[in-house]
Amino acid sequence: MSDAQEIKKIVIARLETLHPDKKISIGSSGEFSRDELIERVKLGDSVGKKIVQIELEFLRSLKKGMLS
Repeated sequence: MSDAQEIKKIVIARLETLHPDKKISIGSSGEFSRDELIERVKLGDSVGKKIVQIELEFLRSLKKGMLS
């Protein structure tokens, strides 16, 4: 499995922890449910790529101790 596939699996696992009714706004792209975001990550479209980027930045910040 490639690194990109592993990263997608991690992002999807994190998204699955959200409440199903939770909506997340992604700038001008609109508002998405948890399941819509999971599908977008799986598809690898622009919204899915943005979610992956956001999650990676969050995890890097955690690793660096910037968030506690």
